[in-house]
Amino acid sequence: MDDRPAKRPGPVTLTGGYGRVEKLTTVHAASLWDAIKGHDALWTYMSHGPFAAAEAFVAWVDERAGLDDPFGYAIVDNGGRCLGTASLLNIQTAMRTIEIGFVVYSPALQRTRLGSEAQYLLARYVFETLGFRRYEWKCNALNAASRRAALRYGFTFEGIFRQHMIVKGRNRDTAWLSMLDREWPARKANFERWLAPDNFDAEGRQRASLSAVNGAAE
Repeated sequence: MDDRPAKRPGPVTLTGGYGRVEKLTTVHAASLWDAIKGHDALWTYMSHGPFAAAEAFVAWVDERAGLDDPFGYAIVDNGGRCLGTASLLNIQTAMRTIEIGFVVYSPALQRTRLGSEAQYLLARYVFETLGFRRYEWKCNALNAASRRAALRYGFTFEGIFRQHMIVKGRNRDTAWLSMLDREWPARKANFERWLAPDNFDAEGRQRASLSAVNGAAE
């Protein structure tokens, strides 16, 4: 097999029809805070948060923005509002494996076309530009919403790592899911079919769900 290493993620801008994904910077902190403040449940399964005040949140964003692994990205709508973040991490260029994590979607981003499009843009970047062969999604095994989302996006459930971590003083069993480079062409076609304008009626309701086209439980 081709054993040339993958490339590391960088400060790119990935533009879609509903918004863009770009390198996370402190500039994004204000609009992201407006989108997530008061929604403490977003941080239940995260290793950080919730944040009591904007100053602490801005400091956290500033810290994340300076890291190479995890490499943080902002999800920005066409109006310029940052509504969420995601990171590429556990970057193993020699083995060509990488993970998506630290996914924080504000209520304004959840269940939107931009939310799904951001996942499409990042997966396309990982496989087609950077050359990774395995794309991982891991989450607390109790985080049913995260597991459903991963399946909807086309990841395959692989199993549970029992007593894998201690997070915020609690045990975490970790669910592992993945997508492989040989699976990406079909997943890409499914994303593009779902994102196509003709998949939505005049009221914006989807005609075919992404879960259905990927064969995942809704």
